[in-house]
Amino acid sequence: MSRFEALRGRLRRAYESGRKSARAARVEPRNAPENVPENAPGESGVASPAAPGPVAPAASTVVGAEPPAVLHATTTSRDDAEIPHALRIAAAWSWRLIVIGIVTWSLLRIVGTIRIVIIPLAVALLLAALLAPAVGWLLRARFPRSLATGVVLVGGLAAVIGTLTLVVNEFIQGVPELSDKSSQGVRQIQDWLKTGPLHLSDSQLNSYIDEVQSWLDGNTEKFTSGALSTAATLAEVLTGTVLVLFATFFFLRDGSRIWRFLVRLLPVNVRWKIDDAGRASWGTLGAYVRATVLVAFIDAVGIGIFLVVFHIPFAFPLAALVFLGAFIPIVGAALSGGVAVLVALVDSGPVTALIILSVVIGVQQFEGHVLQPLIMGRAVAIHPLAVIIGIAAGVVLAGIAGALVAVPLIAVLNTAIRRLAARTVPDTPPDAVVVAAQAP
Repeated sequence: MSRFEALRGRLRRAYESGRKSARAARVEPRNAPENVPENAPGESGVASPAAPGPVAPAASTVVGAEPPAVLHATTTSRDDAEIPHALRIAAAWSWRLIVIGIVTWSLLRIVGTIRIVIIPLAVALLLAALLAPAVGWLLRARFPRSLATGVVLVGGLAAVIGTLTLVVNEFIQGVPELSDKSSQGVRQIQDWLKTGPLHLSDSQLNSYIDEVQSWLDGNTEKFTSGALSTAATLAEVLTGTVLVLFATFFFLRDGSRIWRFLVRLLPVNVRWKIDDAGRASWGTLGAYVRATVLVAFIDAVGIGIFLVVFHIPFAFPLAALVFLGAFIPIVGAALSGGVAVLVALVDSGPVTALIILSVVIGVQQFEGHVLQPLIMGRAVAIHPLAVIIGIAAGVVLAGIAGALVAVPLIAVLNTAIRRLAARTVPDTPPDAVVVAAQAP
């Protein structure tokens, strides 16, 4: 047996003996007799037993004196006793909820102030959870940790940059053709407005066009101010990208060390439970990200095949858009599929657009009812209402990045809260966990 195992055994025995002595100390005061003088004889000369409960105060014998107030078990003064019990409970809940609301609002304000740091770190955690298995494979193949992390990170960057390059090139090549077909589509819409059920005249169409033109002229200043802030936005994007790359590298290489350092900052008696909840949450995050990537890939391939079959332009860019949109559950897939339907409508007419729409709906139904339950499983299952609320809150707080991070955050919090609320006994005593955490 190693010295560490021997130390661990001694710590376990010491921990168990301490628990037994603590239980005994809690039981003894309950069984102790009241402070009654020993051998206090009664009328028969036999000591009278102590009363089992608290002695009631003697009634006042003074004429005109008020009777003593009967206090509730949860009150400490007569003033509290005058307030109804339900009102006191409601007041207690109210001020606690107010405190929680103020703390939550303060945290949201802090997160909003430093979102340029928080969002890249959250994205880096998602990427680290996605790439961690690849790093583990290289480590088992006897690669040094830094080299394995660098190879995986560079390979992932190369894949992303190559895909974006193909998408942009194909989009640039197909823009002239799509522009011509868009003009034809606009003319068809104008003809339908004239000959359709609306029966709009040329003067009415021109007036509507003039209103749109005037609106654009009136909002030119807003568009110009937005363009002037493009430089600052570009600087934030570049800063966030660099932070994502550095944070992902160090999360992959030193993630376990960082976690042990954070655990050692906590009180000793809660370290084991926080460590258990954190590791379970990390497993949930990894499972969620990998399952989402697989589901998004299947969605993109399924819709992309039908786009190629019906000769829809930008089939590959639209499939890539579906893949990226699938990372925002429910909402993202619908929006990206809607773009594909609009392109089909402009290029091939309403019949093909309806076929593509049915394909998009069918793929999404297959994803929601078959793929996600089968791939993700019950461990990361989240109710759709929680998903919608989380996405809406993420969009309000941090835009598109908030929508991407909201659902994984809910999944992680769900797992962490369940593990923390579970009434389980640790396999090893807290002291042994501390020793193990301090080991290199």
